[in-house]
Amino acid sequence: MAKKFPLNPKHPERICWGCDRYCPGDSLACGNGSGRVMHPVETQGEDWYLDWGIEPEPDSPKNARL
Repeated sequence: MAKKFPLNPKHPERICWGCDRYCPGDSLACGNGSGRVMHPVETQGEDWYLDWGIEPEPDSPKNARL
């Protein structure tokens, strides 16, 4: 089962968001040969998930942290 994708992680710049491994940005384990994949909050702002039609789960806070 895939990990839940956090809507607004505390430090998105420290993690690669390209797969379910969520590796540190400076030691990518997937071997894709490119750079770190940015979290949507870094490129589209804190309410990015509304543009994508994603609703936060009622039992988890809006600013869920990884």
